[in-house]
Amino acid sequence: MHQKISKSLLLILLAISFFTACKQEKKAVPSQNEISDEFAIAKRWSEEKAKAWGKDKPWLRGANFNPSTAINQLEFWQAETFDPETIDRELGWAEDIGLNCMRVYLHHVAWEVDKTGFKERINTYLSIAEKHNIATIFVIFDDCWNPTYTAGKQPEPKPGVHNSGWLRDPGDLLYTAENLTPLLESYVKDILDTFQNDKRIILWDLYNEPGNSGYGNKSLPLLKDVFKWARAIDPKQPLTVGVWNNSLSDLNIFQIENSDIITYHNYNDEVDHQRAIDSLKKLNRPMICTEYMARKHNSLFSNIMPILKTQNIGAINWGLVAGKSNTKYAWDDPIPDGSDPELWFHDIFRKNGTPYNDEEIDLIKELTMKK
Repeated sequence: MHQKISKSLLLILLAISFFTACKQEKKAVPSQNEISDEFAIAKRWSEEKAKAWGKDKPWLRGANFNPSTAINQLEFWQAETFDPETIDRELGWAEDIGLNCMRVYLHHVAWEVDKTGFKERINTYLSIAEKHNIATIFVIFDDCWNPTYTAGKQPEPKPGVHNSGWLRDPGDLLYTAENLTPLLESYVKDILDTFQNDKRIILWDLYNEPGNSGYGNKSLPLLKDVFKWARAIDPKQPLTVGVWNNSLSDLNIFQIENSDIITYHNYNDEVDHQRAIDSLKKLNRPMICTEYMARKHNSLFSNIMPILKTQNIGAINWGLVAGKSNTKYAWDDPIPDGSDPELWFHDIFRKNGTPYNDEEIDLIKELTMKK
C-alpha cells in the first residue's frame, strides 16, 4: 500500500544539506502548490519491490559520462558528432578501474530532429557500454546551465569556463513555445517504450535538478508530467528524480513520494554527506548518490567513496574524462586563459587516458577490487 510522506519526514528532508552540481544561489522558493494526496502518481514500486531490485545488483559505482569530444548532450547524440570510437575508448578506461555504471544525459531535440537515428545511436551506446560491463542510467530532462539551444553545430567551449555549452532540457523553450508539452510527452513515451525492457538500462532518472537556474516551483508541472508519462509506459526499470536542494520543499516531497529508488546529489564533505545519508535512509529504499566529488569542496574519492561502498549506496561521481565540457574547472572559478587548474574540480582522466591523480586511481581500484 502506498503511504504518504509524513510531516516529520518532511522536516527531516528540510534538514538535509545538499550542494548543487549546477551552481545557483540558494534562496527559499515560495510554494505555488500545496502537496496533497492526489500528487502521488499511481504505480510507484512498493518498498519490497524496490529492495528486491537492489538485492539483484552489485554495488554500483561510476561516473556521469559525457565523451570528451562533446560539449553538451546534442554534440553527444547528433548524427554528425556521435563518436562511438571515443565512447568505446573512454568506457574502456572506466572498466579498467572497476567502474560498472554510467549516468548519461539525453536531449529531446536530438530525438525531434532524427527520431529513428537517435534511438539507433542510443542502442549503439548501450552495446558499447555492455561490452565494457557498464550499466546505464539515462537522464531525461535537466534544469542546469544554458536555457536555449539549437540543433546542428554546437558552440566551442569558452576557455576555462565550467560547462559553458551544457544545455537545459527543455529550458526556457517550455515557457516561450506555444505548446511544447505534447512534443515532450511523445518524446518521453517513445524513448521509454522503445527501451522499457532493456536490461542494459538499470534506472530512468527523469529530471535532473528540477527547480534549478531560478525556476523553483515553475518546474513542478513538468516534474508531475514526466512521472505521469513514464508511469503510463510502466517500464521494467525503476524511476527516480534525485533530491538536491533543501529549500525546494514542494519539489522534494513530490520527488521522494514518486521515486522507486532514492537518488540524491551531495558535493560536501564526509560529515555533511553522512548526514544526508542518515536522513534519506529513513525512506527504507535502495539509494544511489548520482552526483558527488568536487575536490575544491572536499568531496573526494578518498572520504566519500568508502562511505558509499560500506553502506551499499551507489556512487556516481561527476566526470570521467576531461574534455570539451570543461568540468575540471570549478563552477564559480573560471580561468580565462584556459590553463590547467592547480586542483581539478571534477573528472578522473586526461584526454590521453592518464589519470589526474594516481592515488585516486589506486583507491578506486582497491574499492572495486581491481587490484
